[in-house]
Amino acid sequence: MGADPTGIVVGLGLPPEAGTDWLDDLTDGFRDECDLVGASVVGGDVTRCDLVVVAVTALGDLGGRAPVTRAGARPGDVVAVAGRLGHAAAGLALLHGGRAEPVELIDAHRRPEPPYACGPQAAMLGATSMLDVSDGLLQDLGHVAQASGIGILLTPEAFTVPPLMEEAARLLDADPLEWVLSGGDDHALAATFPEGVRLPATWTVVGQVVEGKGVQVRGRSLEHGGWDHFRK
Repeated sequence: MGADPTGIVVGLGLPPEAGTDWLDDLTDGFRDECDLVGASVVGGDVTRCDLVVVAVTALGDLGGRAPVTRAGARPGDVVAVAGRLGHAAAGLALLHGGRAEPVELIDAHRRPEPPYACGPQAAMLGATSMLDVSDGLLQDLGHVAQASGIGILLTPEAFTVPPLMEEAARLLDADPLEWVLSGGDDHALAATFPEGVRLPATWTVVGQVVEGKGVQVRGRSLEHGGWDHFRK
């Protein structure tokens, strides 16, 4: 939402018989990830639970700015993305296919690399709406379209498919653009900006905001728009 990260609060539920050796690795992971943005673990709670449950709340400082929500996109805005798209989905598909390479894609599925700095950057550049891409670009931009009461038109030629994903697609007889458009778990950022804003290289313009509803991809029809946690 455009804030500078400041800390996280961790809620941890554990069964009484759960071993605790792995907790050192878990807390090391929290520390290392927080260090990337100058944040820290600032609190939390531990409780007894039938299952292992880890719940994290991230905190940030807007510095007096208004939060960048999903609801501000306007017709004429451009749609841009920052961070990796499709890498985690490709890695998951490789694992489902019984493959262990390319290892870079497997690692992308196991540990995402969110472009943390691009959130505050987008806010300073005047982003009109923004969210992270956790369930697939089409699915998540659909939330922007619904909240803003607009349509979004994506240009498939604007997306770059890296050679490693092309290789994985050949191995699995898959369409890499479907991973880019529908794959989640990369935790990239998607935002809309007023037309004419000069964006740095960290952002790539991939479409535009139009009158209408929902998200469309110019010249393509895709069966799946992303992951819906409650869809049967």
